[in-house]
Amino acid sequence: MANSTLHPVILSGGSGTRLWPLSRSQHPKQLLPLTGGEESLLQATARRAAGLDGAAPPLVIANEAHRFVIAEQLREVGVTPSALLLEPAGRNTAPAAALAALRLAEEDSEAVLALLPADHLIRDGAAFAQAMATAREAAAKGWLVAFGIAPDRPETGYGYIKLGTALEAPKGAAQIACFVEKPDRATAETYLACGDFLWNSGIFVARADVLLKELERLQPELLAACRDALDSSRADLDFLRLGEAAFLRMQGISFDHAVMEHCKRAAVVACDIGWSDLGAWPALWEVGDKDGADNVIQGAAIALDSHGNYLRSEQGMIATLGVNNLIIISMKDAVLVIPQERANETGKLTEAALSQELPQASAPLVVHRPWGTYEDIDAGPGFRVKRIVVKPRGRLSLQRHRHRSEHWVVVRGRATVTRGEESLILEANQSTYIPVGETHRLENTEAEPLHLIEVQCGAYVGEDDIERLEDVYKRNG
Repeated sequence: MANSTLHPVILSGGSGTRLWPLSRSQHPKQLLPLTGGEESLLQATARRAAGLDGAAPPLVIANEAHRFVIAEQLREVGVTPSALLLEPAGRNTAPAAALAALRLAEEDSEAVLALLPADHLIRDGAAFAQAMATAREAAAKGWLVAFGIAPDRPETGYGYIKLGTALEAPKGAAQIACFVEKPDRATAETYLACGDFLWNSGIFVARADVLLKELERLQPELLAACRDALDSSRADLDFLRLGEAAFLRMQGISFDHAVMEHCKRAAVVACDIGWSDLGAWPALWEVGDKDGADNVIQGAAIALDSHGNYLRSEQGMIATLGVNNLIIISMKDAVLVIPQERANETGKLTEAALSQELPQASAPLVVHRPWGTYEDIDAGPGFRVKRIVVKPRGRLSLQRHRHRSEHWVVVRGRATVTRGEESLILEANQSTYIPVGETHRLENTEAEPLHLIEVQCGAYVGEDDIERLEDVYKRNG
């Protein structure tokens, strides 16, 4: 084991549709601070991985649409990835595992990789580190290892692993007898009672060469497509864009179904690490701090004669009277009310909103860009008002608009503005005007964020009315 370096592989390609309207495809749950505080699930995962004994810098695999947000969040917690691979589309976890193994095997065929979903909650870091040490030792011996969570309730939303014969070494690991799909309530109760079943956490540890051998045996077409995607990849700033044509031809399949269920040397480490996949709103109710009536309240809310509810207000106040076991989420642009027992069906609402082309289905309230963020304040026929925050040293593209003019008012900070041939410095409470068709750029050269209000006026104020002439983030191709 001493010769096998541990390489955390952070999987950040999920969309988190069952936590709509808080989680949206353009800003999914792994990028959000779901359980209090300011740290996102991705940041917590990265910090936890960086703290593992003898771990190399993490390899991050993510959807290309989230690349700048992910890079910024990692920078905020001081984690520099060994590489950030960009997927052009979602294809589940098996391709991600194959890509990681191929990439790491280029330098060390016996590298031990740990597949870590970016959107899971782990509350006991010490227990996680101990479980990882056991899994790492088993993986170094040629086992493909899963993390199994000791169940504390008859959960029907998770897959299960049945324990087999204990390994002689390392202690704490056992062979996997079989994987079991999500059971019904009665079956889950029997699993809990007999004590031979664990929840499948979706965390896996394996040696790169062993994993590649199993993929060659079980999923040769997928592995070949992953090789082609890596061979045709191209560097883009700090990212590595996987070859799109090769990547899109592969099948979307989970690592469990593709490899683990058919592997003869599959093992599991049973652990109690305070784990939850936070897959749906009831999971947040499970891990939340409850009041005397079993309500979990985040934000402004009052619950009178109400029991077992999850109330989360991101905008305004929620008030309940005489209601039980509900999920109520209040956002600026959407409100969700759903019974706890049907909360796993929230994805149906997302699909319905998408079919009606409603922006609330996918677009977040605060839109992240590589230079900072913007948030819509108001809009109507012929106008749109935004709050824009440009991070320190952030620089928007040199651009122009065909259909709208813009008025900028600095609220806080110091703006450097290019307008045609002019260069302007604007302080707080100063403003400028950008006519239709005028070349312009906004920049923050200071060490503090720049806040301003932008008022757009014109026949069309859509986000696609941007002609980028020069862009340090290469978004103009």
